[in-house]
Amino acid sequence: MFPSTLPFGEPDLMRVSAFQRYLDDLVRVGSVESGSTRLSSLSPSLLQDLERFERHGRQSEVLDVLAACLRHARPLTLNLQWADRVVPLTLFPAERLVHCAVPMPQFLASRLNELQVLQVEPALLRTPGHRERALVGELEHYSPLSPLMWEMALRGARESLLPEIAGVAAYRVAPGVNLRGLDMPGILTVAIERLRRRTRNLREMSEWPGLDRDRAMRLLNALYLQGGLIVSRTHPAASTTEGWLRSRW
Repeated sequence: MFPSTLPFGEPDLMRVSAFQRYLDDLVRVGSVESGSTRLSSLSPSLLQDLERFERHGRQSEVLDVLAACLRHARPLTLNLQWADRVVPLTLFPAERLVHCAVPMPQFLASRLNELQVLQVEPALLRTPGHRERALVGELEHYSPLSPLMWEMALRGARESLLPEIAGVAAYRVAPGVNLRGLDMPGILTVAIERLRRRTRNLREMSEWPGLDRDRAMRLLNALYLQGGLIVSRTHPAASTTEGWLRSRW
């Protein structure tokens, strides 16, 4: 893991070891069932959505939780392992905002692929202007949600398509989608313009200059989280991702 670049003591982030003891204490006093501390007090539908990843033998990744948060439109707090500290990240999907104790440019400049989800719980914080002023955080810690989702998709740990867009499918960029303000290298700009003009499958995208299978899947995830991806299961260009991958080996 990489060392934190925050000035000492600013902000005052809990150490991962202390947070793990806190989770263990919740189990010990019976506040939650054993094995349920990571997903705390969530609605049944959201809990079921997140637990499906763990049923396949892996822990939920940050991108999985971001996607679930958007689908269910529920404010959530993700307690993330960031080096040896815990960073609470509170998502407000309806308002398209995120609250983070670490300055967002600094957070996004870190190694996003090393972030780990320690716990997911309903948000206690509220957005600026809410009537419960005592629950509103410092205004400078609120940022637009879109850049976080974009960078997590392109540089986070998840290297495969989100389940909602995987399988037999072809893709196109939705008309009128707003991608302004997102960090977009020229290669991605060209790929997006191609997807605006014509429906393509993953195999075609992976053969474009500057792209490969991994980058194409990350781009599709990023566009999906921006609400900018049309997924077609019946288009003539639709192909089976899994079948193509097997044929390459």
